[in-house]
Amino acid sequence: MMETTTHIEDKRRFKRVDADLALQYKNLRKVGEPPTGSVARNISEGGVCFKSSEFISLACRMVVEISIPTSIRPIKAITKVAWIRRLPNSEQYELGNQFLDMTKEDKLHINNFIKQLHDINPAS
Repeated sequence: MMETTTHIEDKRRFKRVDADLALQYKNLRKVGEPPTGSVARNISEGGVCFKSSEFISLACRMVVEISIPTSIRPIKAITKVAWIRRLPNSEQYELGNQFLDMTKEDKLHINNFIKQLHDINPAS
């Protein structure tokens, strides 16, 4: 009997593009704490993947600000942790965050940025 596996990639509704983007995140429940800096590994219309030095629980709601080259100010979104995994041989974690809420303008900036990357790199 042949086993079939479903990869995270197969379940995605949106195509992700690799991009090193400056990012700041903050747990919505930790009012008064400063945001933590990180770097986005990839981004899509539906979410963003980045590294963290702390474990953050699934479904945790966060405010994420992403600096993208096509916008003069950072994109701001409310997100939810969709998955988290510890990176091998590291004290770091990689998180997949799903966008829950953002302005139409910010959504447009992300879509334009992704489209621009696809136009430059159609194979990715």
